[in-house]
Amino acid sequence: MRISVVTLATSDMARARAFYESLLGRTAVKDRSGVVYFRLEGAWLALYPRADLARYCGVDAAGGGFEGVTLSVNLASAGDVDATAARARAAGATLVRPPGPVDWGGHVAWIADPDGHLWELVFNPRGKSAS
Repeated sequence: MRISVVTLATSDMARARAFYESLLGRTAVKDRSGVVYFRLEGAWLALYPRADLARYCGVDAAGGGFEGVTLSVNLASAGDVDATAARARAAGATLVRPPGPVDWGGHVAWIADPDGHLWELVFNPRGKSAS
């Protein structure tokens, strides 16, 4: 089994689409229902209007706070972490944790997209796919 789509709920589709187009450097694909998709390496990133996604899942759209889910992107170097964090901030992300070394030997930054989704930007010098 592999993850094929990561779907993020958004309260402002235009803002989220502009953010991810800027950050990823690619144009989104929109489907008939208004969901926006970005092709990634081996998977898709989808943006879905928050109320619509909650209704589709059968949950309350008013949920908030830390949801206990984060997304990680493994990068090729510490410099790539720094550059990606800077690009994300320029695109509208909030820098939650500035880029820097971590106790296990990697280099990490944490950002929040305009809807508050937490992303870890990470370089793991041991070459593992996750920190």
